[in-house]
Amino acid sequence: MTKRFVVVAGNIGAGKTSLTERVGARLGYQTAFESVSDNPYLADFYADMRAWSFHLQVFFLGHRAEQHLALARSPQSAICDRSLYEDYYIFARALHHLGNLPERDLNAYRRLFNLVVAQLPAPDLLLYLKASTATLLSRVHGRGREIEAGITAGYLDLLNSLYEAWLGSFDLCPVLTIPADSLDFVNKPAHFELVVARIQAKLAGQEVVTFPPNGD
Repeated sequence: MTKRFVVVAGNIGAGKTSLTERVGARLGYQTAFESVSDNPYLADFYADMRAWSFHLQVFFLGHRAEQHLALARSPQSAICDRSLYEDYYIFARALHHLGNLPERDLNAYRRLFNLVVAQLPAPDLLLYLKASTATLLSRVHGRGREIEAGITAGYLDLLNSLYEAWLGSFDLCPVLTIPADSLDFVNKPAHFELVVARIQAKLAGQEVVTFPPNGD
């Protein structure tokens, strides 16, 4: 079988972890997830975002670059929850927009990010879970994580706009956009099988892989 490397992108609450787990189990792919338990900067970051944003972003870049390279080099097909590319195009830019990452730090981070990305193999496919702010906010509130208690509709709106801008010019690999508002791949097996079929079609090089309304 051909080795595949797939990355999953999407806003907070879009369903990235759920999709990664299920696709990994269904297709026999190795799975990888974002790690926060071993991040030495998170507590400082939440106490003073402006002082620690640059440090946090550099740590995440190193962690994700190591993870990306290991998965790309592994002989086993793999799917990764959250892409390396979102670190700059979404989260560093959001921090800058909100005044927590000064222009000087953003420019320094971007130079490092570009150097790292240039040395990494591209994935075979990027899955983008697209969801409205209302859907995202409902899911974030529903799972009740303390770390996400301060997430607002305005912040999710900002991230959604950054995702749209980024993916409008992303060309490192094919992109499959999955409508996370209408597809319930967690609770509806037919919706999940539809997603899997579209992933396999896209990996096979088929370009016409649209989703029907409401997954029907």
